[in-house]
Amino acid sequence: MAERRTKMSREDRAKQFMPFAALRGYEEAIKEKEKIIVDKIELSEEKKNELDIKFKDIHHKDIITIIYFHKDEYLKITGMVSKIDIDSRFIKVVNTKISFDDIYDINYE
Repeated sequence: MAERRTKMSREDRAKQFMPFAALRGYEEAIKEKEKIIVDKIELSEEKKNELDIKFKDIHHKDIITIIYFHKDEYLKITGMVSKIDIDSRFIKVVNTKISFDDIYDINYE
């Protein structure tokens, strides 16, 4: 007579498919290796003027999206403006401080 298997619990089945990280930091190392290094784009005068106009329309607590250059790559951040300093030429979105000179584009609603 054939032997019957006991049914595995859902939790035990789920454990079979859980991710396993045998090497700590491996995922981060792979992401760093995959990072595409780019040069900073030199903005045209027209684009610089467009950004200057946008800076004047931004206020504290506005929700904005910024594309900016940071450590050999362009990043995109969306969040609330926590500080903007026209004289020092920086904007802070949540906790990220961004120099005006590193900004490629700004969008707000």
